[in-house]
Amino acid sequence: MAYSIYHQLLHRDNLEQSLRQMGESLEKKGWMGIVLVLVLMLFNWGLEARKWQKLVKPLESISFLRAFSAILSGVSLSINTPNRVGEYGGRILYLKNHNKLKAIAATIVGSFSQLIITVIFGLIGMIYYLNNFAPVKENSYFAPNFWEKILFGVLLVICALTILLYFRLQIILAVFEKIPFLRKAKVFVQIIVKYSSGDLRYLLLLSGLRYIVFSAQYLILLDALGLEFWWWQGFLLNSVIYLVMAIVPTIAIAELGLRGKVSIYFLGLLSSNTAAIIAATVGIWLINLVLPAVLGSVLLLGVKIFKEK
Repeated sequence: MAYSIYHQLLHRDNLEQSLRQMGESLEKKGWMGIVLVLVLMLFNWGLEARKWQKLVKPLESISFLRAFSAILSGVSLSINTPNRVGEYGGRILYLKNHNKLKAIAATIVGSFSQLIITVIFGLIGMIYYLNNFAPVKENSYFAPNFWEKILFGVLLVICALTILLYFRLQIILAVFEKIPFLRKAKVFVQIIVKYSSGDLRYLLLLSGLRYIVFSAQYLILLDALGLEFWWWQGFLLNSVIYLVMAIVPTIAIAELGLRGKVSIYFLGLLSSNTAAIIAATVGIWLINLVLPAVLGSVLLLGVKIFKEK
């Protein structure tokens, strides 16, 4: 997939023009945009840290700084794991031993809230995409955009069921109680029923704010690199990109190829400047994932040394 992106980029007729446009845009306003994206990276993971702090509160109270360190350590461990499941291992290192396994369920609730926001915005983006850009299939047994609409309907049902389950987490605990081989693990998921409806709404609010922050990061970087579009169009199509990335299983360190391919497809509907799209995609990947992972690795080393002492 990465080779496909490279091949498509290399054979663009306007590659030299795109690169020149990127350079001129960076000279005019780009560097301020990059600095802003870096600052927003701290807000991005800071909001996630606040979520984590709230999620583990029924188990133990931790400071925001400790929660932020746990988040970065989780990013570091997640970079080589499918769909970033390694985040759980990094975060729980900062909790007391008897709370570590119980906190995994808390982390899943936080991921649940972020997934709901991603799907909701993704569905809104899909409505815009289907009504304005989706390819119309002629001479088919089905109506135009039939399969896209089927997919939209399936995602809408999944979203509704997910929201229902999110506000009825006791259903999950009931499943653990009724299935014999899961009963022993019930103690590790009991935390999920300790969140009130207000807590769950607050987590959704933080997830929504975080979604806006990392969406803004991408749009700012695209603008800094010279891509011209209406911000709301970029936001809506970008929401479809995030939806695709949430659905398709991938490994964080290898997701760049898929993210680039999907970004070219959807954002390419707004601009032919493929070079800027790829540059922004790589830039966001480095700023939001690789840089925090490096910082998290340093923090993990500190945790290890502390425990050895």
